[in-house]
Amino acid sequence: MNRQTPVLSPGFIAVALILVVVAALPLLVDSDYFLSYTINVLQYGALATAWAMFSGPTRYISLATTAFFGIGAYTVAVLSESLPWAGVLLVAMVVGIVLALIVGLSTLRLSGVHFVIFTFGLAELVRQLVTWYEVNITKSIGRYIFLDITQEQIYWQLLALLSLALLFGWLIRRSRLGLALRVIGEDELVARHLGVNTTRAKVLLFVISATFMTLVGAVMSPRWTYIDPAIVFNPIVSFQVLIMSLLGGAGHLLGPLAGVIPLTALFEVLSANFPNHFALLLGVTFLVIVYFVPNGVLELVRGWLRASKNKGQGGHHESS
Repeated sequence: MNRQTPVLSPGFIAVALILVVVAALPLLVDSDYFLSYTINVLQYGALATAWAMFSGPTRYISLATTAFFGIGAYTVAVLSESLPWAGVLLVAMVVGIVLALIVGLSTLRLSGVHFVIFTFGLAELVRQLVTWYEVNITKSIGRYIFLDITQEQIYWQLLALLSLALLFGWLIRRSRLGLALRVIGEDELVARHLGVNTTRAKVLLFVISATFMTLVGAVMSPRWTYIDPAIVFNPIVSFQVLIMSLLGGAGHLLGPLAGVIPLTALFEVLSANFPNHFALLLGVTFLVIVYFVPNGVLELVRGWLRASKNKGQGGHHESS
């Protein structure tokens, strides 16, 4: 009896080749602005892909992104002078996992608007706790980061995290865990009746997603010379990641990237030209996306292609 050898799809190979090309861009394009902009794209690409990894199949809307991002950044600020870079990233990952386990085990029994509110409150709670610690224990409001890490190295590390997030997402979608999560997203009660351990499945994927977010925050932290809670625990980051994922389509592996690329450019323009009204314009963008493309751009395109194909087949039948 012959076993079928899994064959990589053309889409998978195409994405891998694109990532290789993207990795070479800093060597081909000598522009500080281009490098800075693409770092932002990779940052949000990795965050949105990690967010959709959990929220896409389960349909749990999380606003805790900035909590894990900030924890990763602050871990680097605290330990950067006492540990090598690899050790700092390892500690940041462990801290993120522990926090995600605590949050997951205590909150993933909630659903709907209760989960949204709790995750938003969690991010604010973590920010306030870090602020209290800095003011009352260290007697300062922020920290300086002095690391010999170049912008190119940050670029490649973010690209590595994005590539790993895409790989994890691809593998999970083809696993029993991915199937269980899709059933949970359709109807959690039915999933329980089918014997799915819903709590374990949700917590496991929440931890994986949060780990990537924490590492993105850690990798981004050397980009700032100085950080404080207001910078790294900015709630707008959570909303931007949410909007980007929804625009592209959180239910598709590449959906978040389809939202990140255009919205990163849009937010760059808005923040540069309308800094005092950025939050308002962000809210308007969110409303427009939810109203006109609730299932994401990729699902909209897929619907158009399906309708066009059906129309073509209908015309063929009529002519025959």
